[in-house]
Amino acid sequence: MAATTGALSSSLSLSGLASGMNWTAIIQELLTAESAPLTQMENQKTTDENEGTGYTTIGNDLTALGNDITTLLDPSSYEDRTTNLSNPSVANVTASNGTPLGSFTLDVTSLASDSVQVGKTASAPLSTTNDVSNVVLSSAGFATPVTAGTFTVNGQTITVTTSESLQDVFNDINTATGGAVTGSYNPTTDEITLSSSSAITLGSDTDTSNFLQAAELYNNGGDTVTSSSALGGVNLNDTLDDANLSTTVSDGGSGNGAFMINGVTINFDASTDTVQDVLQAINNSNAGVTATYDALNNRFELTDTNPGDVGITLQDVTGNFLAASGLLGGTLQAGNNLQYSINGGGTMTSQSNTINAAAAGLSGLSITAIGTGTTTVSVQSDTTNLANTITSFVNDYNAVQNYISSQTAPTTDPTTGDVTPGLFTGNMDVEDIMESLRQMATASPGSASSGVENLNDLGIDSNGNDNTLSIDTSALDNALANNLSAVQSLFTNSSTGLATTLNTYLQNVNGSSGVLSTDETNMTNEENTLSDSISNLQQKISNDQTNLTNEFTDMETAINSINEEKEYLNEYFNSSTANSAPVAAGSGLSSDSSSSSGG
Repeated sequence: MAATTGALSSSLSLSGLASGMNWTAIIQELLTAESAPLTQMENQKTTDENEGTGYTTIGNDLTALGNDITTLLDPSSYEDRTTNLSNPSVANVTASNGTPLGSFTLDVTSLASDSVQVGKTASAPLSTTNDVSNVVLSSAGFATPVTAGTFTVNGQTITVTTSESLQDVFNDINTATGGAVTGSYNPTTDEITLSSSSAITLGSDTDTSNFLQAAELYNNGGDTVTSSSALGGVNLNDTLDDANLSTTVSDGGSGNGAFMINGVTINFDASTDTVQDVLQAINNSNAGVTATYDALNNRFELTDTNPGDVGITLQDVTGNFLAASGLLGGTLQAGNNLQYSINGGGTMTSQSNTINAAAAGLSGLSITAIGTGTTTVSVQSDTTNLANTITSFVNDYNAVQNYISSQTAPTTDPTTGDVTPGLFTGNMDVEDIMESLRQMATASPGSASSGVENLNDLGIDSNGNDNTLSIDTSALDNALANNLSAVQSLFTNSSTGLATTLNTYLQNVNGSSGVLSTDETNMTNEENTLSDSISNLQQKISNDQTNLTNEFTDMETAINSINEEKEYLNEYFNSSTANSAPVAAGSGLSSDSSSSSGG
């Protein structure tokens, strides 16, 4: 029974099931009428949102224009400098902002160069005598270690192993060539010589040992070939006490060796530090020198990191590294100082190739000598950045005018002829911006300098009715080159300059409390108010729909109940009438027969 009742209740929510009335349509008509203001409010909100976006666009365009104006008001914008040299190979010269214009002559007679401490021969020879029978290749002090393999002399192959002595190699050469070629070693020059009675030919493409290269033996077309230089060399990757230095390095026996270069202490351990380790330690220090090994000349060198005629001080503190390496007792090749003159004056000196411009009476210039000779240096105005700023000013001005024009002008439908107003048509605040900018940009300040009285004199002309500007870059460049001070005055005069007046106007219009900010804030507040109103009305319509639906459903329920009661009564009365009908004649029964029988 409960399920049947629930189903019946649910079905009564269907429009007119009991009443026969289409009350769903009635509710819809009522809600439609109630919703009519929504469309108007939503359209107004869309308009407000579009206007808010429009205000933002105008504000952004004015900000860009304001940035250009700020640059035009900056005095440094008119003080950029460039330099021109008649002989660029003499020096590099740059000028800072505001450097006085003019020219001068620079004569460089000598460039600064580095001082170099050149060490003595660093390594020991392969042997102290001409007997090399005990000079084993694997431990010989060749600058380039010998590798095992084969090499060729006069077309004959000689096989060499690193366990052989140098004398064994000489013997192998003599045997392979049938006694034609002999080898010898000169301890005085530390060189090997191959001799023959006829021309000697060395090497082939199939050689696998580098003996000939390590011995620096190369074909010369003659019958005698001698090493091109001394063969002994320093092995940079061996420890100091085993690197084939001419004198064995000692650290004093404690592993705490030390020496000083230009007063800076360098520490070393002869048994664990390699030659390369010590060179790197020198280069990483504050000694002010660069340490290198010249393998070709078999010597160490210390080069000042800064040029000039200065010395290099050396001292062994503990141990003998500087003496053993040949640096101590070597030769100082003194560097040169820079010598130059300005405008034919007296000779001036600098330890570096950078000239002290202030001392030379050339403040604002950076001068580095790069060669000897004479050059004329001209300091000129550089108006490239200024021209770019003025061009940007014109472009950003046009962007503002074009946008406002597009949003204030009405449009006409070409088919229907219907006219639609622009977003800001009739908006006096926006239209005033367009007109005010035009008046200020085309004005001729009374205080402007002769020759540059307005933007027209810079090649910037008004395009007429569309309020934009056009620019002739050639005319602008000419004005900047020939009348820069007048251009500066046109923009920056403290009372009537174009940039001055525009800057003041933009601050009033586009500032935090300006017209645009106020209009945009008002528009935002109106949008918020409309959003609240729309939300409230939508909620009311939803509530009304629920209430009306419930009321009509209740009506259906009530009508259904009445109908059920009516049906019940009809059935009841119909049944009662049938039960009270008279007894048929002749039945033999009377109305009280039942009671008589009972008696």
